[in-house]
Amino acid sequence: MAHPEIKEPSAGHPITIEPTEGRVQVRINGELVAETTAALELREATLPAVQYIPISDVVQDRLTRTDTSTYCPFKGNASYYSVTTSAGDTVDDVIWTYEQPYPAVEKIAGHVAFYPNKADISILAQ
Repeated sequence: MAHPEIKEPSAGHPITIEPTEGRVQVRINGELVAETTAALELREATLPAVQYIPISDVVQDRLTRTDTSTYCPFKGNASYYSVTTSAGDTVDDVIWTYEQPYPAVEKIAGHVAFYPNKADISILAQ
């Protein structure tokens, strides 16, 4: 089996990870499913910034791991979760996580990100 290509961040494809200033809240169908003051903001090249939230700050009993997986040559293998609200609505593959991210982005280990087209992500001043 061929090993996947691993790429390092560079001037042509920069990646930065910094603590988010403020409180990050994530809602699905109006229901609060994650809240933290320990989020990390990942900026990658020209892509929109992504908030990575400690998985411990996500409502655990609403998560279901799925079989979906993807690969990023800069970050590694991603796993996915669906979230079911208290009303019983399930949003499939709304969360992704790099459980063993590559060394250049190791700060995001133990964190998850939400797709902004499937969840409402807000950053509130402290």
